[in-house]
Amino acid sequence: MSVIRIASRYAKSIIDLASERGELEEVLSDMQGMKEAVKNRDLYLLFKSPIIKSDKKRTVFNAIFDGKISKLSSEFFNIIMRKGREQYIPEIVNDFIRQYKENSHITTIQLTTAHEIDQSILDGIEAKLLASNVTDKKVEIENKVDESIVGGYILEIGDKLYDDSVKGKLEKLKKAFSKNEYEKAF
Repeated sequence: MSVIRIASRYAKSIIDLASERGELEEVLSDMQGMKEAVKNRDLYLLFKSPIIKSDKKRTVFNAIFDGKISKLSSEFFNIIMRKGREQYIPEIVNDFIRQYKENSHITTIQLTTAHEIDQSILDGIEAKLLASNVTDKKVEIENKVDESIVGGYILEIGDKLYDDSVKGKLEKLKKAFSKNEYEKAF
């Protein structure tokens, strides 16, 4: 079975159980925390290692997260580790967050700018996106600063990319001039 299918099934099962128990927001918070924790290379490699036994991984996991995540989340991760599926925890966590956003009608937008922008500008962008038919009912904007784009912005909505940056425009010009359509062909 593929990693995507496994992650999707486990994520759906915890979403359904957490919804049934009325603990969905609490589990979401745990999953977001776990997503940040798995960015730690050592923890990521611990989960992915085929050499370290599941019991040892479960002991380390419980030492780190015991009392810091909800009982439901803790039991869920322990079941995954007992079944020997701990190498899929990063993917399960990511798919849980994706499914939660999908079920809650939240569209995540990635906005890259050359400089920090005010919250009022972000609110205006959010309002315009909500008024368009490009996004779902709610918008979550992740703002990233990249000085190399010089000016303008790059907007990523799902698989669509809107590049209105100075760097992007200069690259288009460079590409257009490299064709050299103005030179007489012999």
